[in-house]
Amino acid sequence: MTDLQALHDATHTMVMGVLNITEDSFSDGGLWLDPAKAAQHGRDMMAAGADIIDIGAESTRPGAKRVSEADELARITGAVKTLIPAGAVLSIDTTRASVAAAALSEGAQIINDVSGGMLDAELPHVVADHDCLYVVQHWRGWLVGSKGANPDQDTSVYEHGVLTDVHDELMRQVDGVLAAGVKPERIIIDPGLGFSKPGIEHNLPLLTGLETFRATGYPVLIGQSRKRFISAMLTGAGTAGADGPTMAQRDDVTAALSALSAEHGAWAVRVHDVAKSRAAVIAGNTWREYA
Repeated sequence: MTDLQALHDATHTMVMGVLNITEDSFSDGGLWLDPAKAAQHGRDMMAAGADIIDIGAESTRPGAKRVSEADELARITGAVKTLIPAGAVLSIDTTRASVAAAALSEGAQIINDVSGGMLDAELPHVVADHDCLYVVQHWRGWLVGSKGANPDQDTSVYEHGVLTDVHDELMRQVDGVLAAGVKPERIIIDPGLGFSKPGIEHNLPLLTGLETFRATGYPVLIGQSRKRFISAMLTGAGTAGADGPTMAQRDDVTAALSALSAEHGAWAVRVHDVAKSRAAVIAGNTWREYA
């Protein structure tokens, strides 16, 4: 059985591997939709050094359409039932209370809610009723171009600066989650890189200001992997080809940011290429020991 408090209080940065069981996730949609391939990819990431596997069955990229509740439930629970016997620590990337409840009943240990408790008001109550960890991510609604349940909106204006506004808004989300009964010692926070933050100028201040989030007392998850701002960095540096940065280039920058995040005390980094970021996190953790 997973020691949730030890997991929450981890002193070295961990690696969370992304398992997208979707048709249209921005970088690997469709690759792991087959249940057998999804399970094998999860096991492969564990073998590569993933401490946690984060399973998502609904894309949150701009323009993505919501999948049905039934499809999300089937994909998530199928993967959980396969990977729990393999010894996986599982995080469930969902905004639906019903999916969270089903996954937790099958043995998942973490709920990773990209809406931070704002999209489904029942989800924090489900978490409060179970002994699990809860990732509360900064959320301003669906991104521009979304075809989800909410209308399109421009959510990337930060009146007081992105670091100040994200911190303050995220703490208000945490207050709401606490009011729903979630224990503070079960909460992880995530500044939500890329969510309502399309550019380099929106994301790098959150990474360089990681201490601001750590000062809240909550562990901090960083999800930088393959995000648009990484492609923009590579393009701006003149290293991208005619078709844009390659996936390998994006994973190299992701790993570099994983090392920096570990050096500055992130709880975990959420990544697609586990092997590259595993090595980077080891370097960052070691650096922190000698700093």
